[in-house]
Amino acid sequence: MSQNIIRLSKVVPFGFGSIFLLMISIGFASKLSMDKLAEAIEWQTHTYVVKTNLQSLEKNLVDAETGQRGFIFTGKEEFLSPYKNGKIAFMKAANDTKELIKDNPEQVKNLEQVEKLGQQKLDELAETISLKRAGKEPELRALVLSGKGKIFMDEIRERIAKMLKVEDALRVQRTKLAKQSEQLSAIISIGGTVIAVVLGSFIVFFISDKIVRPINQVANAIATSSRQIAATVEEQDHTAIQQSAAVNQTTIAMDELGASSRTSAQQAQAGAESARQALKIAEGGTLAVEQNLESMTILKEKVGAIAKQILRLSEQTNQIGNISSVVTDLANQTNMLAINASIEAVRAGENGKGFSVLATEIRKLADISKKSAEKISNLVADINNAIDSTVTVTNEGTKTVEEGNKISLKTAAAFSEVAKAVNNVVLNNQQISLTAQQQAVAIQQVVDVMNSLNLSAKETASGITQTKLGTQQLNDAAQSLNSIV
Repeated sequence: MSQNIIRLSKVVPFGFGSIFLLMISIGFASKLSMDKLAEAIEWQTHTYVVKTNLQSLEKNLVDAETGQRGFIFTGKEEFLSPYKNGKIAFMKAANDTKELIKDNPEQVKNLEQVEKLGQQKLDELAETISLKRAGKEPELRALVLSGKGKIFMDEIRERIAKMLKVEDALRVQRTKLAKQSEQLSAIISIGGTVIAVVLGSFIVFFISDKIVRPINQVANAIATSSRQIAATVEEQDHTAIQQSAAVNQTTIAMDELGASSRTSAQQAQAGAESARQALKIAEGGTLAVEQNLESMTILKEKVGAIAKQILRLSEQTNQIGNISSVVTDLANQTNMLAINASIEAVRAGENGKGFSVLATEIRKLADISKKSAEKISNLVADINNAIDSTVTVTNEGTKTVEEGNKISLKTAAAFSEVAKAVNNVVLNNQQISLTAQQQAVAIQQVVDVMNSLNLSAKETASGITQTKLGTQQLNDAAQSLNSIV
């Protein structure tokens, strides 16, 4: 197989390089032949242009002579237009022709003679025109009849005909060269194409026999191997997917178990904390009951003191009632004295008015004192009623305190038992919390291991998928190579 690769790396570039080199050579040769053909055609065109210019030299002189004759016959200046145009055109055609034939010394020499003769012809025409304008008809007639102008034209035509023959010979020669170039170009194009087809066919046959066939065999072998590998990878992929699913389910179950264990540990810890709080509450309740006992004892003592104070208050209230009765009597007596004073003031007349006013005020004060005494008597009666009620309530409170004292003793005993039970619950919850925490740590370690296994299973499945994809690509490449070759 390595030998085939070496041959492929050498033969293919050599084969196609040979074709490319041959095509380049054919193109280069065709370019040279086409350049020669184009050059030959250009020279042919050059010959026709030179011949046209030579013929235009004669035509321009004929046009000038036509204008000269029209002027001689009519004497009108407008007939000189062909003469003037022909003269200018002759000079231009001579210059253009000289530029075209500058590579041919013989033709340049002939053109110089034609140009010289043409100038002499133009001078002869100019002389006849001058004689006509001067009215010298005899001299004009003599000059025309001398045939001088005809001699110039005949010699010019002879020189131009000679130059045309030279150009015809050049045209024949250049036409022959053009045909040869055309034939050479056709030979190169057709021959090169035939050689390229033959060489290309040989290279194609050689590559097909020596390279394509081994490549086709290798492609078939690769396709077969890739299909077998793909089948194996498919089975491994299916197994890896099942393993990954199983590990994933186990991981999920362990995660749930770990979560439950952590929840149990948290609940146990919370229960222990609640039990500790209950223990504190029970201890606080016991303390509160003890304090309540003390408070009940103190309350009992205070209730007794209150009862004594109430008795004293009742006695003092009775004394206030007696004082209020005395004040009432004094108010009645003062009122009687005020009435008597008023009577005496009336009897005294004007001198007793002051006593009358004083008696009135004293009577008012006596009324106020009487009313105040009556209010005090009413208040004393109310206080006595309240004291009687208080005494009754105090007696009942004393009894209630004694009963509460008994209940507090029983409650203290109950709280003591509750504290012992709660203390046992606290110890049990602490042990449960410790066990749950240890179980949660162990489950978390198992979960970590399962996660590692799950990750490894996923990586294995991913690697198998990549292998499957690479195998599929290899199979596609083999099929593509097989279809190409």
